[in-house]
Amino acid sequence: MDTTIYMIRHAESPFIIGQERTRKLSTQGEIDAKKVTAIMNEKEIDLVVSSPYKRAIQTIEGIVVSKNIEVKEIEELRERRLKGAYKLPEEEIQEAIKKSFKDIDFKLSGGESVRDVQNRAIPIIYDLLNKYETKTIIIGTHGNVMTIIMNYFNKEYGYDFWKNTSKPDIYKLVFLRKKLQLVQRIWE
Repeated sequence: MDTTIYMIRHAESPFIIGQERTRKLSTQGEIDAKKVTAIMNEKEIDLVVSSPYKRAIQTIEGIVVSKNIEVKEIEELRERRLKGAYKLPEEEIQEAIKKSFKDIDFKLSGGESVRDVQNRAIPIIYDLLNKYETKTIIIGTHGNVMTIIMNYFNKEYGYDFWKNTSKPDIYKLVFLRKKLQLVQRIWE
């Protein structure tokens, strides 16, 4: 009795300080979101849930419209808060992310650790697996939270995996009795 979850990482969205929740997709992101819709329209989908962030919702919007399914926004699936409202050089942020997958309690000041994110997101995943066993679910998500969720079920998914994901990206996760059996990249 397999349950399938498609994790759909949002398409390209320009970074704008202070607009983490509201920033939209770029023009290229909108084009790629249409490709995501075309890929997912070939699949039977029972449920669509998403981070409440605009870019995640925009990426899966075409799917919910074409399949006439409502999207349920879940706050616990929001992107990881890496740090407080202060600037750091990009290389320091990258090093902190890398370190956080080795020490899941590590976090920058004002940020969330891998464990913090797992503590809020994994109960949602288990709830979905319990309520929608044998169904197919889409999760509109972000790179860090997606990797952290996958890391909970298989430690192979860490910094290097995250670094090599794209915007957008699609991963098919197949669960059997709440155990991850298969991960397959769908985005090309």
